[in-house]
Amino acid sequence: MADLTHWIDGKHVQGKSGRFADVFNPATGEVQARVPLASKAELDAAVASAAAAQPAWAATNPQRRARVMMEFVRLLNRDMDKLAEALSKEHGKTFPDAKGDVQRGLEVIEFCIGAPQLLKGDFTDGAGPGIDMYSMRQPLGVAAGITPFNFPAMIPLWKMGPALACGNAFILKPSERDPSVPLMLAELAQEAGLPDGVLQVVNGDKEAVDAILDNETIQAIGFVGSTPIAQYIYGRGCSNGKRVQCFGGAKNHMIVMPDADIDQAADALVGAGYGAAGERCMAISVAVPVGKETADRLIEALVPRVERLRVGPWNDESSDYGPVVTAAARENIMRLVQSGIDAGAKLVVDGRDMKAPQGYDQGFWVGPHLFDDVTPDMEIYRKEIFGPVLSTVRAGSYDEALKLAMDHEYGNGTAIFTRDGDAARDFAARVNVGMIGINVPIPVPLAYHTFGGWKKSGFGDLNQHGPDAFRFYTRTKTVTSRWPSGIKEGGEFNFKAME
Repeated sequence: MADLTHWIDGKHVQGKSGRFADVFNPATGEVQARVPLASKAELDAAVASAAAAQPAWAATNPQRRARVMMEFVRLLNRDMDKLAEALSKEHGKTFPDAKGDVQRGLEVIEFCIGAPQLLKGDFTDGAGPGIDMYSMRQPLGVAAGITPFNFPAMIPLWKMGPALACGNAFILKPSERDPSVPLMLAELAQEAGLPDGVLQVVNGDKEAVDAILDNETIQAIGFVGSTPIAQYIYGRGCSNGKRVQCFGGAKNHMIVMPDADIDQAADALVGAGYGAAGERCMAISVAVPVGKETADRLIEALVPRVERLRVGPWNDESSDYGPVVTAAARENIMRLVQSGIDAGAKLVVDGRDMKAPQGYDQGFWVGPHLFDDVTPDMEIYRKEIFGPVLSTVRAGSYDEALKLAMDHEYGNGTAIFTRDGDAARDFAARVNVGMIGINVPIPVPLAYHTFGGWKKSGFGDLNQHGPDAFRFYTRTKTVTSRWPSGIKEGGEFNFKAME
């Protein structure tokens, strides 16, 4: 069993706190490594080291920082399979899904190559008599990211890439459940030319998180995780004078209109609801068919598709999804499934009796579940399950369906499937949700747009990646300048006027 490390000053460093967390292989249930949990003193020392390295990195011109991003992209592509395999072994994702995790992070690093353009300020010539005005975007200093288990490559890259491209030093506190890939990313960043100390990876639990929140040197914090923790980090971080962006839970609805292609909608729901075992903040967990006939046709189309799903380990090419991340996650999912049954929802596909793949009896497996006749008062509707469970809430009309999405406390993503352009346009304009899909089930924006939810899914004024990320990781400084004129009439220069 391996002991993992922190990444400090460009090298692997053993933990000093004496505290460790187990890292499991979700497919086998076995402990495969231990990760050190940093103390406050260790975190503060890493921040001090980052602060010492940051000025020289900030003084490196944006074009040269962009060249480091270019080389980082090349190395991520080179090691794509290696990263995906390590990710699958700790998270449980299938190999193609793990490669997608790396790819969506890599695309943000590609966007960061445009740092010279994104960091340009504004200039006004002749704002007043002899007066010019211009603005500059300057790095904050040291920023930090606290990232979740479900995307151990993508979200660290979303956080570190823009922060580094802007000239900041960055402290990454990844999830202790799957920490190997973030450490591998740090190695690749160093190989790409990032100076030692500019990126630090500090593994830890709540003690490390609180140390980040309270450290006076850290100027900005980005977080992705559950809503209760997002609210905690946002409140404590802001009260300490930091710039904070936090993204929390989700309960994403997909409205299926009577004119929708039912086969297309069913295929989309299966991929969006059960892919990655449902452990995605953009997963569709609520299907909302409009009208009884639409609902009956949708359930009829979904049942055989859900029943055909194959659950297995990452290295089985026939696997549609893998295990969930921990035994505790499995227990929580099964508790919520039982709560749905107890509340009167109809379990039309029952995954409780799923047999583990041969040779993987101790893995954290959860079979696919499909509920019908779910109502908004049920716990399985109100709470984020974060597992392979799709709930169907029947709506009598479009307005009723829209109201379901609008009234839910979460507002991360939503979708509508329809052939009616007017309905789609109305839905996009009215629904109070941050990311909208029209005949697209998981509307994750590409890297040059921005990602963020509304309501209790997002806290802060600026979103992740895209131009918002460059605004978040920089401050604007505005300069007003005036130079006294030393030129006489006739063009002769008056040196005395300049004294």
